[in-house]
Amino acid sequence: MKTVRTLSLETYGGIDAARLSTLAAPPVAGPGQVLVSVRAAGVNGLDWKVREGYVRDAFPITLPAVLGIELAGVVEAVGPGATRFQPGDRVMGPLGGPGAYADLVAVDEGKLAPTPDALDDVQAAALPVAALAAWQSLHLAGPVGPGRRVLVHGAAGGLGAFAVQFAKQAGAFVVATAAGRDADAVRALGADLVIDYQTQRFESVVNGIDLVLDYVGGEVLDRSWQVLSGTGVVVATTSPEILARTPAGRRGLWFVMKPDAALLERLAQQVSRGELQARVGEVVPFADLPAAIERNRTGASRGKAVVDFTA
Repeated sequence: MKTVRTLSLETYGGIDAARLSTLAAPPVAGPGQVLVSVRAAGVNGLDWKVREGYVRDAFPITLPAVLGIELAGVVEAVGPGATRFQPGDRVMGPLGGPGAYADLVAVDEGKLAPTPDALDDVQAAALPVAALAAWQSLHLAGPVGPGRRVLVHGAAGGLGAFAVQFAKQAGAFVVATAAGRDADAVRALGADLVIDYQTQRFESVVNGIDLVLDYVGGEVLDRSWQVLSGTGVVVATTSPEILARTPAGRRGLWFVMKPDAALLERLAQQVSRGELQARVGEVVPFADLPAAIERNRTGASRGKAVVDFTA
């Protein structure tokens, strides 16, 4: 029997709460599912937020639970009624919940997209959550196009980097906040104005913003209301309590990504053709996964982190 490694959470807490372990028995593909041999998985901010219990109301889970929300790998087996993929197919996708940090994962086939031949598994694992969340959050409040002013917080991260590119492709004027060390990279993605949050307060630099994409949260959200235009909106991915924190006369929306295989396939093809850039900041072996999640929490990592299951 194949040993299935996992990163599991038995109780909420800090870095030591997420532990490397093994499953007693390998999973099987149920109806409409495929069994994926995971080759790589993306590290996301939701990992440590789930680990520490910060989002237990917005994302309820039953402990113990395997962490990880996106993966890339190879189909190993096909469950009853599953017809989209065959054993040996390379696939990628978000799970819509935890469970990706395991050598074998049973996934509803409708959540998965084929991995383009031009992308390796590490590149593919960096895409599903960041690309889909950036696209969906950008368009959550309505159409984005020429003449619109969009502010992206956390523009140097995996999610923010895609949002900058999508907003620019739509014809918007794109303002981005990032550390000074990442300013040139963010400009290269298409940002018209980059504000170094370490030396400048963005609310002193810009106003009249139609859409704020807040991928940071905390006091950044509280400061964002004052830069909005009269009809502007803040879309937040890190603050489930945004509605309670929205001032009178302002509009704030809480965003949760939804798996969309067709959209993911289209965006992945754009990456494979070089029409979109996907930044992988670091690649870590499975044994270093708990530390990589902690670096995401502290902001010590740059760009998207991916765990390579084959390393």
